[in-house]
Amino acid sequence: MNLSGAVVAITGASAGIGRACALAFAARGARIAIAARRLDRLEEIAEQVRARGGEALAMAVDVGEDGPVEAFVRATVGRYGRLDVLVNNAGYGIRGPVGTMPVEAHERLMRVNYLGTVRGCRAAVPVMVAQGRGVIINVSSIVGHRSLPTGGAYAATKAAQISLTEALRVELRGTGVHACSVHPVGTETEFGAVQARESGDPQAKPLGPQQPASRVAEAIVRCAESPRPEVFPYPPSRAIVWLNAVAPGLVDWLSARAARKAGRI
Repeated sequence: MNLSGAVVAITGASAGIGRACALAFAARGARIAIAARRLDRLEEIAEQVRARGGEALAMAVDVGEDGPVEAFVRATVGRYGRLDVLVNNAGYGIRGPVGTMPVEAHERLMRVNYLGTVRGCRAAVPVMVAQGRGVIINVSSIVGHRSLPTGGAYAATKAAQISLTEALRVELRGTGVHACSVHPVGTETEFGAVQARESGDPQAKPLGPQQPASRVAEAIVRCAESPRPEVFPYPPSRAIVWLNAVAPGLVDWLSARAARKAGRI
């Protein structure tokens, strides 16, 4: 896909990977629509894009609620006349042992991370199928393939996104519409600080390698230009997927060792 003039909608765009995606797509000449709960931050990003001669629509959206995501997609199509790329990026994390994590915390994570993605897909698919082309990119995580200690609730939502994307990818064969999933490792954004605060453990250390949000955004842009089923912005992380498939017990030992070193268990 040539992104010059393409219409790209991004959820969770007020910071981190979403913000980096908005700027990266705009730099390619795409017309963007950005959504998140913090409208003031979205407007700052939109102004940056407009100042460089681009087009941007900003809209306050809570993906954890019924209605706003669908309204965001309708507003994007109403503004630009089409939708070429949807990046389902909105989400957050909480840490805690499976045995003590409140059920309400699991439910809220699923409502935002997973059902927010479902809502985006449901809104975008009819539009893109009618056009005969489009790319849906669901931002999952490497922990969707292999969970870590105290991260089960968050990882479950990421695994659900992967399964959803796998099914959607096959359902869309022959339509000209692609469904892709992206699996970052830890990313240098406010995500970790928010997760630590929400988990009541602000002194927690990051677990595993970290990479800049801009690198993940560039991987997402390349996926939009040339869709692939799965994208690993940190290539060595593929080895974890393979190793977990053949030697899950070894990965258990490695993850427990890393979690102890980070003070999580």
